[in-house]
Amino acid sequence: MKRAVVICPGRGSYNKPELGYLSRHFPDAGLLARFDALREAAGQKTLSELDGAARFSPAQFTRGDNASALIYAASLGDFLSIDGEAVQVVAVTGNSMGWYTALACAGAVSPEGGFGIANTMGRLMHEASIGGQIVYPFLGPDWRPDPARKAELLESVAEIDARADHRLALSIDLGGMLVLAGNDAGLKAFEAAVPKLDDRFPIRLANHAAFHTALQSPVAERGRAALAPELFGQPRLPMIDGRGAIWWPGATDTHALWDYTLGAQVTETYDFTRAITVAAREFAPDLFILAGPGTTLGGAVAQSLVLADWRGMGSKQDFTEHQNAAPLLAAMGDDRQRAWVTKGDRE
Repeated sequence: MKRAVVICPGRGSYNKPELGYLSRHFPDAGLLARFDALREAAGQKTLSELDGAARFSPAQFTRGDNASALIYAASLGDFLSIDGEAVQVVAVTGNSMGWYTALACAGAVSPEGGFGIANTMGRLMHEASIGGQIVYPFLGPDWRPDPARKAELLESVAEIDARADHRLALSIDLGGMLVLAGNDAGLKAFEAAVPKLDDRFPIRLANHAAFHTALQSPVAERGRAALAPELFGQPRLPMIDGRGAIWWPGATDTHALWDYTLGAQVTETYDFTRAITVAAREFAPDLFILAGPGTTLGGAVAQSLVLADWRGMGSKQDFTEHQNAAPLLAAMGDDRQRAWVTKGDRE
């Protein structure tokens, strides 16, 4: 039996290739029907209707009030599909809104409670639409650690943020990428200050707000008013949060968990790299399982392991060699890798 850490993705992981993901993979029709009923009661399109659409509309599928619920359900469904006879899940973590899914996977909230958190926070962030996000890499194509380059970029962020009427901060430390968030003036100043890379970066993320910054304080306040501490209980599995802190079964202050989830998790930097580092070093899993939808977070997981010097990996080539010899990462959004961890499908 392989020991695994499960990772839940955040916004931006349900895209055109993922259309129909729930109909293909969600293992519990009754649970999906309950999610649909919660959406209907809130006057929202059901997940079944969205997932069953004839075509993918970015304007509809990337907005927070739809994307968060779809991603939550897809990730939770994948967690429920893991073959418990072949895989022992030893901890769970997530990226950004993936923390809400991790709460449900670990049993700290019910599946419906976690859905309510993800759906409510996605709706509130969409309604507020405060600021935006951009992505910019600091690692080169070989993924060799470059702390000096990262420090240089963060100095530029701090300088821009110090200007009058400019807001800019590190939103997510995402492997070899910096996800930055701020107001339009701050984002434009950074875009003008750095060289364009690969004809892509910096990339402005569509329908993304200034997540994980102080600009989201009004959203955090509304979330705390809407979502009661009683939603939270003791987790059944250890959870690693966006600071790298571990919440242990039987030893979790549930009010503190509510306070973090609807406080610092919303308004402070989400250090995904640190979460993966802690997961690797504290739990020493045989495998990292990346729940769907999509596989876009796989690179950030691999880069985080390289940055952590996990198993002596110091470059992209090192990770690739390890992955080819004995897989360290199984992305459930990839049908071939999904078969490694789901019942009846393993090779």
